[in-house]
Amino acid sequence: MNLAEKSRAVEGIFKELEEESRQFHAEAGMGCISGCGFCCANPDVPASPLEFLPLAFDLYDKGLADEMANYLAMQESPGICVVYRPQSEDSTKGFCGNYAKRGMICRLFGASARRNNKTGQKELITCKILKSEKTELFQLATKRINEDLEMPLAPYFYTRLKDIDESLTNQYPVNQAILMALELVLRFKFYQEADDSIQA
Repeated sequence: MNLAEKSRAVEGIFKELEEESRQFHAEAGMGCISGCGFCCANPDVPASPLEFLPLAFDLYDKGLADEMANYLAMQESPGICVVYRPQSEDSTKGFCGNYAKRGMICRLFGASARRNNKTGQKELITCKILKSEKTELFQLATKRINEDLEMPLAPYFYTRLKDIDESLTNQYPVNQAILMALELVLRFKFYQEADDSIQA
C-alpha cells in the first residue's frame, strides 16, 4: 500500500470504530461532556503517525500542511494538540478543530475498554471527570460491559492499525505524531507530483 492507501485503510477502521462507539454511547449514556477538553489539554497524550495520516492528508488538501508542519517543527516543547481549540484559561474547556479527522486515541478514549491482566474483566477507558460527573452511569456501564453490553476493545483496534503498517504505530506525544504524519504526507505528495510531471 502507498501512503494514501494506508490513510484510507485507517479511515475504514475509524468508520468501524465509530459505529461500535455510537451504539455503546446510545446504550450506556457515557459520552463526553459537551465542551470538555480535559484530555485534549494534556500535552503527553500518546499517539502514532499512522492514526493522523487522514488529518495530514486533509490539511494538505486544504493547503495548510506546510504551515502546520513548520509551526510544529518550531515548537521547543510538545504542547497541547495543535488541532485542539481551547476556550478557557486552563484549556480544559474547548473543542476539536478537525473532529472528523481526529486520531485513534481521540476516538477510543471514553468509548472503549481493555481487559485487566489479573482479573480478565473489561475496564472502561475513561477520565476522572466522567467517573465523577456520571458516577452511576460509569458504575452501571462497568458492570454491563462484562455482562451484556458490547463496546469497542482498544487493543483490537490498535492491532488493526499495526496490520496496516506497524512501523508507523510507535507512540509519541500527540503533536510529534501529527508532525511526523504531515512530513510523510508532504514527502509523498512531493514525489507524486514529480512523477506526474515526468509522465506528462
